[in-house]
Amino acid sequence: MLIRYKKTFEKIAMGLLSFMPNEKDLKKLQLTMKEYETEENWQLFLWKEEDIIGLLGVLYHNEENTLEIQHISVNPSHRYQGVGKRMVKALREMYSDKVIIPNENTAPFIEKCDVC
Repeated sequence: MLIRYKKTFEKIAMGLLSFMPNEKDLKKLQLTMKEYETEENWQLFLWKEEDIIGLLGVLYHNEENTLEIQHISVNPSHRYQGVGKRMVKALREMYSDKVIIPNENTAPFIEKCDVC
């Protein structure tokens, strides 16, 4: 289930976000988290099954009616089980009125995703 990020999940979210290649540096990771917490058009979602095992970060482009997937990450012990695809599908269902697009970092995954 896709849930909205809350500050109480900060450590879990940072751990998942750190799996993204461009978020390895702690200062960059902290800056990214701050953007998700303070910028109105940045939204972070967490994927919860029994535990939180995935993260999906989007950037709203209101003028173009698009959601750009900035970050997508799954706990390594839950990879190759379709979690990422389920997160994208849930996002599509939640925002059926918006066009979902990848950025350069998420494009390789989103292009393989059969629900996009």
